Amino acid sequence: MQAPLSYHLTSGDSAAANLRAAGVPGTIHVWHDVLYEGTHEPGWPCAETLCLRARMLEDHTGGGVSFQKALKALRDQYAGLRAAADRPIVLWFDACLFDQSMLVHLLACLRDRPAESVSLVCIDACPGLTRYNGLGELSPDRFTEHYPRRAPVTPSMIGFATEADAAFGHHDGTALRRLASLTDAPLPHVPAAAARRLLEFPDPETGLGRLEQLVLQALGDGPATPGRLFRSVADLDTPPQYWGDTTLWQIVNGLALRRPPLVRIAGPTPRLPLWPGQGDYDTYIIELA
Repeated sequence: MQAPLSYHLTSGDSAAANLRAAGVPGTIHVWHDVLYEGTHEPGWPCAETLCLRARMLEDHTGGGVSFQKALKALRDQYAGLRAAADRPIVLWFDACLFDQSMLVHLLACLRDRPAESVSLVCIDACPGLTRYNGLGELSPDRFTEHYPRRAPVTPSMIGFATEADAAFGHHDGTALRRLASLTDAPLPHVPAAAARRLLEFPDPETGLGRLEQLVLQALGDGPATPGRLFRSVADLDTPPQYWGDTTLWQIVNGLALRRPPLVRIAGPTPRLPLWPGQGDYDTYIIELA
C-alpha cells in the first residue's frame, strides 16, 4: 500500500514556490494569517474567532482582502489542516516573529486535533547570506538539502506552543517576557520572537514601538518614497525581518495620524494604500513632520 503524500505547510508564497521547484514530495500549502496581530484564543478557532480574524485581515489590508474572502480562506485552510490528519504533516518555518507566532498556533491546533505524524524544518541561518531573513530567500536546492533533516514534533513542543500561542494571541506582556527569558525552550526560536514582539509595545517614554522608531530614524536622512523607506528601515532593523510592506505602511499611516503628526505623507491620497492595486507607491513622498 502506497504511503500517503506529505502535507507541507509554510508561511509565504515565495517559500512555497521554491518548495515546489525543489520537488519535495507531497502537496504544498501556504498559511495566511498574521498571528501576532489581533486577538485569538490558543488552538483551534471557533466560528466566532474566524469571523474576528477575517475582520482583522480586512482591516490589516485596508480592504484589499475583503471580509468574505478572508473568512473563506481561513475556513478553507483549517479544513485542509483537519483533512490532513492521516497524512505526514511537515511544517516549514523560519525564526522571525511572523513565522514563530504562526508555528506555535498551528502546533496548538494540532494539540486539539492530533495528526498521525508532524515534523518541523526551522531554518534560522543560511551559509553565504549575512542578512538571512527567511525561507523566501532560499534557493530550491536548500529545501532539498534540509528536507531529510526535519525533526519530529514532540508532545513537549506542542504543550509549549499552546502556552506561546496564548501569549501572542492575548498580547500578554507578562507571558511574553517569561517566554523571552527562556534559554532552553522546546521551540528554540520562540524566545527571540517573543522579545521582538515586546519591542513593538509602546515605549514608556516615547510611546513608540520599535518599528515606529526605525521609520522616524530612516526619515531623519530626508524625505523618501515608500520603496526607499522600506529598504532603509529594513537595513536598520535586526534580522530576521518579520514585517512586510503592508505592516510598514500601517506604521507610517499611524505616525501621520498622531496628534501632533510625526510624519507627513504627500501624494494622491492622505494615507498610503495598504494593498497592491490600491495605488501607485511611486507617487507618494514621506517626510518627518
